[in-house]
Amino acid sequence: MDLRTDSTLIASVLDGHVDDYTVLVRRHSARCTRYATRMLGSADDADEALQSAFLRAYRALPRCRDRERFDAWLMRIVLNECRTFAARRTRRERRLVRDEAVLTRLVAAPAQDEPAALGEVQCALDRLDASLREAFLLKHVEDLSYEEMSALTGVGISALKMRVKRACARLRELLEGVRTSGGRTA
Repeated sequence: MDLRTDSTLIASVLDGHVDDYTVLVRRHSARCTRYATRMLGSADDADEALQSAFLRAYRALPRCRDRERFDAWLMRIVLNECRTFAARRTRRERRLVRDEAVLTRLVAAPAQDEPAALGEVQCALDRLDASLREAFLLKHVEDLSYEEMSALTGVGISALKMRVKRACARLRELLEGVRTSGGRTA
């Protein structure tokens, strides 16, 4: 395990030791992967968005102002790549599939290897508006403070609190709907 700080690694990368960027990626990939997978609802989509995010971060590394907070800077890039990827995917799916019911079933289908409850939760997350899903994941999965969320997203704290509250309420509705419709429960 490399004990150098992110700041030291960044300086090393900028001095031409590009292999040190791999250390940075490995150090932060678990958190980024967890967020991207939940945000996009698919490991394959998350991998694609993360590849793009890590490449963007590498190219923009000289512009990372606060190197001690590289993790927050990288997470903002990942967040933006996920937003962009989700928007592109939605536009592409809407062009290819005109029937909203078909589109909802495709997005809501859980992966075969996921436990039932996890699949239901991911299905409910997938049905949230992207801004609500993003706020919920940052607060309850990534365990960020509202101040950190605001710095990351550029959205005001009161708006983020409302989004998290609405996301929780909507998730409750969606998961209750699964229980009452005869679906599996956790």
